[in-house]
Order: sequence, then C-alpha cells, then structure tokens
Amino acid sequence: MTPPIPPVLAGLFDDAAVFPPGSLPVEEAVPAHVAHRRGAHAGLVGAFVLAAQDIGRLGELTADLPEGSFDLSVTVALPGVADALAAADLIPAVRLVGLEVAVPDGVAADTVVPALAAAIDHDPDLTVYVEVPRDHRRGALLAALAGTPYLAKFRTGGVRADLYPDERELAAAVLAATRAGVAFKATAGLHHAVRTTDPETGFEQHGFLNLLVAADAALKGAEEAELVALLADRDGDRVTERVRALSPQVRDVFRSFGTCSVAEPAVESARLGLLPATTVADLTEVSA
Repeated sequence: MTPPIPPVLAGLFDDAAVFPPGSLPVEEAVPAHVAHRRGAHAGLVGAFVLAAQDIGRLGELTADLPEGSFDLSVTVALPGVADALAAADLIPAVRLVGLEVAVPDGVAADTVVPALAAAIDHDPDLTVYVEVPRDHRRGALLAALAGTPYLAKFRTGGVRADLYPDERELAAAVLAATRAGVAFKATAGLHHAVRTTDPETGFEQHGFLNLLVAADAALKGAEEAELVALLADRDGDRVTERVRALSPQVRDVFRSFGTCSVAEPAVESARLGLLPATTVADLTEVSA
C-alpha cells in the first residue's frame, strides 16, 4: 500500500498549471490534472484553477468525466461573479468548489462583502476567497471579511520582482488575517518548499513550507518579528523539522496555494522527507 499523505500537506497544492510562468495550454492542463487526481499523490492535489473567461472550454475537455468529478476553482473579478457561477453550472463534470475574487482598483473595502452576498447563494461546498490588495485597503478588507463565510487570498509572487512581498509585508498580512479569524490561501511565486533566491531571475522567493510554519506561529500568538524570521529561514532541515511538528490545525488557517506545477513542490517535499519516496516516481510517470 502507498503510505498516506501527511494531513498537514493534504490538498495543499491547487493546480494552477495554466497560469504563468507555467502557462500550460488548457487542453494539456486538464488531462494532466485528471492524471494527478488519479495518481498515488492524489491526496496532495486540490482544485484545478482557471480564469472565468475560460470556463466554457472545459465542456468538451471534461465531457468523458463523471458528473461532478472535476473540482474547479475560478479566478474572477468582483463584477463577474454571477456570470462565472452560471457558466460553471452549465458543465456537468464540473463541481465548483472555489471562487477567487479579485477586487479592482478603486473598489472600496466596505462594498466587497455586500456585493458577494448579493451575487452568491449559500453553498456549503463553495469556498470564496477575496484577493486582498497590497494597498491601504488591506486592513479594512480583512476586517470586513471577519465573521463572514469569505476567506482571504494573498499574492506571494509573480513574473516581476515587485510582485513579491518581502518577509515583513507577508508576515504582517498573515498576522492580520489570523488575528481577524480569516483563513487564507496563497497564489503565485511559491515555486519552492523553502525560501530561496531564484538563480535565473534573482527574485527572492518565499517557501510554501515557510509560510505553513509562519501561519502556525501566528495561530499560536506569535508576534510579527517571529513570523518574519520564519519566512526568511533558508535552512531546509530546520524548516522540515518544524513542519513535522505541526498539527493539522494549521490548515484551518492556511488552506492551500496555487502552483503552476504540482510536480515541483511535491518532489521537493519528498526529497525533504515529508512525503513517501514513491511520490517522486509517481510524479515522474504522470508528468512524462
């Protein structure tokens, strides 16, 4: 029998293969995702992430799949939420499990929750994330999300250096969300398990394991300086030992992160000893 996926990593990797820098064509990304969900490493893999304007392309690509078997999370700007819900509902295989809502410039923080409530009927299977802008609206928006069904989404990188928040900015965001009782997901830039400097671009990239231990520290009442240090830690052995000691409760705070490669973070986790060695062989076979 294949050893189980540790609960602290279960479903952590949302499959955002169609987004940069991976940018896999959706015609290739969909069957690859299905293969991931059928592999021995399936317990690691969360929803397939797709932009709202591309939902219609899933009709033909998922036509042979059982009804409700394709878990989908849709990225959409706030004004397009109702249309995205309607489009996903037209595809039998799709089970919409997530909305990742972008808040356009100029939209006031206090208008977001009422707009979502007006557009979305209660659905216990649907998790709605609101991407928190990296501007003066962050605090007000997190306060508005507190006590609602809606969660936060933090952007942790991108295709330019300025899209990466530094340790202090990210620590402050995680701490503010945790203190407000708002769970979050992360997106972009988490290409490695542990904090590193990308050798090709020179970008300072956060490690998803660092973010996991920082979220746990925030949950336990740590101050910002401790979170900054945890996010900056480049010692893989030390970070790994901290992850081994985590309770699955941390996933109540840090729900998942979008990655343009399921294989890369999973293989790095396996090489750090956090996943069964068979994961590497399985991922190599699926990704071939």
